[in-house]
Amino acid sequence: MTTRTRSRRGQHHRAAANQRATAFTPDALSVGARHLEVGTEWVSSFAVTGFPREVHPGWLTPLLTYPGRLDVALHVEPIDPATAAARLKKQLAKLESGRRHTAEHGRLHDPHVEAATEDAYDLSSRVARGEGKLFRVGLYLTIHAPSEQALADEVAALRSLAASLLLDAKHTTYRSLQGWVSTLPMGLDLIGIRRTFDTSALSAAFPFTSPDLPAADPTSVAAPSGVLYGYNVGSQGLVHWDRFGPGMHNHNSVILGRSGAGKSYLVKLELVRSLYRGIEVAVVDPEDEYARLAHAVGGTYVHLGVAGVRLNPFDLPIHTRADGRRTAPRDALVRRSLFLHTVISVLVGNELQAAERAALDRGIAATYQSAGITADARTWTRPAPTLRSLRDQLATAGHAGERAAAELAARLHPYVEGAFKQLFDGPTSTAPEGHLVVFSLRDLPDELKAIGTLLTLDAVWRRVSNPAIRRPRLVVVDEAWLLMKDPSGADFLFRMAKAARKHWAGLTVATQDTADVLGNDLGKAVVANAATQILLRQASQAIDEITQTFNLSAGERQFLLSAERGQGLLSAGTQRVAFQSIASPTEHYLVTSDPAELAGYAADADPIGESDDEQSFVDLGFADQQAYAADGDEFGSFGAEDDLDLDAS
Repeated sequence: MTTRTRSRRGQHHRAAANQRATAFTPDALSVGARHLEVGTEWVSSFAVTGFPREVHPGWLTPLLTYPGRLDVALHVEPIDPATAAARLKKQLAKLESGRRHTAEHGRLHDPHVEAATEDAYDLSSRVARGEGKLFRVGLYLTIHAPSEQALADEVAALRSLAASLLLDAKHTTYRSLQGWVSTLPMGLDLIGIRRTFDTSALSAAFPFTSPDLPAADPTSVAAPSGVLYGYNVGSQGLVHWDRFGPGMHNHNSVILGRSGAGKSYLVKLELVRSLYRGIEVAVVDPEDEYARLAHAVGGTYVHLGVAGVRLNPFDLPIHTRADGRRTAPRDALVRRSLFLHTVISVLVGNELQAAERAALDRGIAATYQSAGITADARTWTRPAPTLRSLRDQLATAGHAGERAAAELAARLHPYVEGAFKQLFDGPTSTAPEGHLVVFSLRDLPDELKAIGTLLTLDAVWRRVSNPAIRRPRLVVVDEAWLLMKDPSGADFLFRMAKAARKHWAGLTVATQDTADVLGNDLGKAVVANAATQILLRQASQAIDEITQTFNLSAGERQFLLSAERGQGLLSAGTQRVAFQSIASPTEHYLVTSDPAELAGYAADADPIGESDDEQSFVDLGFADQQAYAADGDEFGSFGAEDDLDLDAS
């Protein structure tokens, strides 16, 4: 390459860089004592010199939700421990000297000095114990307006807002240019007015709430509860939402979006963060997307369709309490017998006739009796029989001349000794219990899809309605359009949507096929009974129905048509907020389903960069679950008075 060629290329790069810089440079800049004219805008900057003595988490949120254009810059500089200790020691010496001088001369104590001394002692002890660090913090504000008169009005409103927050905001008089530059996203602090904060005070300065969602208790100053969904697209605040918060009509959620909009990503992100809070989760996974997540957090993974994985429909709903005692509903055996009628109807593929029902009912009773299980509740803890036992009882009755029993026994043969026996050939292989239970249905043969789905939903419902579990629970149904095609699946979603609240549970339904959900009465009932509704990017073919169902405005409609992946509209009652979901690197590794990323992770032995990160993630939040369960007695027994104590005798 010649020198001339390199010179021309360098000139080209410099010209391109200058062109990019010009795009962010104002046409003109006029500097006044207390304001600037930046192009066609008037701006005025403030430095905060006074702060309140006590603050609550997210107390600066009103600044970010100011209705006008307001730039807020928070400059943070850590102070090394040696310097912090020296400064605290010097400050304590000054305060103690002043107190002793006042006492020696018989003067009254200054309450402000007394409060400052107590705070200094408390801060010094926390820093010495390593419970916090010190930081030098500068807070600067820049307000924008289209004219000088409008700027005066905005300045007055901003100073009133700052005064309501007990902030002392001073004009950067004769340093208006430096004040403006200090609020630009360049990390430059040209004002240098700092205040010393400790770790807790600094963390409280960050806004961890969203102004667009109603708080459970607007008068509370406590930190927001619930799950972090992401950041507010409009105000850049963080969007927290607690589906189990007080005042919620129900705990259900529905997530609608086109393929690739980020539905499963958001569902898994909410699932992980719900586990942090001690919420128990059950997942119906038609596409086998939750296996990595279940293994990472120590959950139970029931992979139906794989050899050796079975769910026995004859298992009685025996609940084990925290104290180890086992209970069961008083009509457990009768209800299980009725459920087995449904199971056999699904297996044989049609509704049973009267003679077949009678033969089946006698066969079910004889099957339980052959296993030593009778109407006596003390026998219910014995090992349950299997489908093979029922087939044998029906075959025996058939040999005795019952034609209906013989025909049922013949029709059950493929599920006992034939090609489809892997799902029923033995007792339940994996007990669906734990803080996270995932039922994978993808590898079920088409001939077993219906019965596998029925058994899965039965296991989920038994877990949800278990009165021995005194903690909130979530039931996640991903790709719900697959479940809606099955009548038993649609009925389950309808029942869960209606009755989950009574069991301190919430249903999460995520689907890409909006028509299947909104095109029938059951689907509309599921949506209507979801207090939390999340809409991600929608296809133009479905946006009209979405707009009509959710009463979207023109702006919300356009947002959903052009939203990027992970962006959506969270609706809770009459309140709505546009948000962008965001995950940490470890969370992203656990919840992503991008084939390209998964291939890269498979080729890399340590995808996060730290071999202990995943283990740290697994440990975070789950260590407190035993304590969470132990404290659950205050929430009541949820109908436990109707259960029989199987260990009483």
